[in-house]
Amino acid sequence: MYYCIDMTEQQSPHEKSTKNLSVLIEESWRLILAYFKQETLTPLKGLVRKLLFGLFASVVAGIGVVLIALGVLRVLQKQTGSTFTGNLSWLPYIIVVVVLLAFLSGAVMIVLRAVSKSGLRRNE
Repeated sequence: MYYCIDMTEQQSPHEKSTKNLSVLIEESWRLILAYFKQETLTPLKGLVRKLLFGLFASVVAGIGVVLIALGVLRVLQKQTGSTFTGNLSWLPYIIVVVVLLAFLSGAVMIVLRAVSKSGLRRNE
């Protein structure tokens, strides 16, 4: 019985270790890239999605508050009869501004309370 050994496919130990080293470097690079994508790009995509949703929601809420304020102003000007006429025609504007400031201060209080509960405030 004869065994045929192909000498052309055999590699010297030096060539084998070089090939293994290049494969090891390539696999390490792929691992580093996969880790980078997993730990940075994926959370950033989620953050961008949340920021865009928050921006959209704040624009819609702002438009809603402006429309409600205009509605309250219109009601004060037209539905109160002669109460805010003549020298008191400026009073509905002041009432709407005070209501908006009260709304704004309430929103700020809610945000500050949420920040203090979550511990995001800096310790000074």
